[in-house]
Amino acid sequence: MNVLPQRVEYIREGRPGRGPVAYWMSRDQRSADNWALLFAQETAIAHTLPLVVVFCLSDSFPGATLRQYGFMLRGLEKVSRSLGALSIPFFLLPGEPADTLPAFIKGHDISFLVADFDPHRVKRQWKEAVIRRTKVPVYEVDAHNIVPCRAASDKCEYGAHTIRRKIRRLLPVFLDDMPVLQRHPWTSELKGDGVDAKTLLDTLRTDRSVEEVDWLTPGEDEAHIVLRSFTEEKLDRYETDRNDPVKDCQSNLSPYLHFGQISAQRVALEVRDCPAPIGAKDAFLEEHIVRRELADNYCLHTPNYDRFEAFPEWAKKTLNDHRPDRRPYLYSLRELENAETHDELWNAAQTQMAKTGKMHGYLRMYWAKKILEWTASPEEAISAAVCLNDRYELDGRDPNGYTGIAWSIGGVHDRPWGERNVFGKIRYMSYNGCASKFSVKRYIEAVRSGTRG
Repeated sequence: MNVLPQRVEYIREGRPGRGPVAYWMSRDQRSADNWALLFAQETAIAHTLPLVVVFCLSDSFPGATLRQYGFMLRGLEKVSRSLGALSIPFFLLPGEPADTLPAFIKGHDISFLVADFDPHRVKRQWKEAVIRRTKVPVYEVDAHNIVPCRAASDKCEYGAHTIRRKIRRLLPVFLDDMPVLQRHPWTSELKGDGVDAKTLLDTLRTDRSVEEVDWLTPGEDEAHIVLRSFTEEKLDRYETDRNDPVKDCQSNLSPYLHFGQISAQRVALEVRDCPAPIGAKDAFLEEHIVRRELADNYCLHTPNYDRFEAFPEWAKKTLNDHRPDRRPYLYSLRELENAETHDELWNAAQTQMAKTGKMHGYLRMYWAKKILEWTASPEEAISAAVCLNDRYELDGRDPNGYTGIAWSIGGVHDRPWGERNVFGKIRYMSYNGCASKFSVKRYIEAVRSGTRG
């Protein structure tokens, strides 16, 4: 069954030019297993046209630092080479998309524009601005989710249990192998400019105080190596050990998934078909498919996904009721950023994130909930958590991060719990609760020694 049309939204009618089809690569930065690129090639072949790929490089993306730009550009450098080998020129356009992309479309008489689906507010604003300034037909393709976000649900889902049954019903349709991108049969007169990551990074005007990391290498091939290492060496322990930051059985795929350097569908297929225990595979796929796609659903249908206003009514009421409560500690954003709290476990988690660009998933929940406990208001708490997450995490500025913070601080996709100081009915997490699940002392020692935990 050809499921590609079900991933495509025709988002703007227009008058085609006479030049190439252009794929505006943004969220899905890879040449393989990319439904948006495959659709762009299919469209170009149907009209006997060349195909080009364009990437718009804004140096003012909110929260992003040299760390994230470095990982992204070093990955794109490899993508440009792999596309060039398939006679598909790659163009990197420095500047704001609303300015650079319409000029490119007009200057090269582009016939059709194909764009990535992305629920991020800034990306949606970019797309709307580009559409206003161009006249060509525009398609949007969801190459990021296994079950396309709009196909899974047309409303904001209450929680994992409501979207799970919808996704499971559609998985047999969408979780199938993907075609291989062809060498493009019609060559463009346009010659791609490629990507020189080092030169771009040297000239990029962005926050350079958060340095790149060297423990994870960006790129499509490297992502597949990490995936293979996970399925062969860690997955069999995932069901029992995934919430223990000392035992190191996380996949480390989140940066690659965030930048689209590997397909979530390819990851799911490899995990599904590997010889690991069924329980371990099911535990991973629940998080990888249901929870990831729930996050996209939340951000798509919740414009203020990173603000207090987006919390469910019961959560806003209980947090409002407890605004006057005395906080046991109050820390400034600077103190939080520098890991200068009384809690050694929290400090270690913050330090791990600041140094390595990755915090263990279980500790992300504890980390965010303590920010709620130690700041003057829930608005200040979510602002601080989003700021720190987006600044230091390699996979910052992602629906998973925004949704996880909203769950931790604002009860999104959760239910009311027993009432307590500051939290009201928001689920509580404690140091002692963490200590009952893993060796806090060993985790802190691992972070201090630089082994990441």
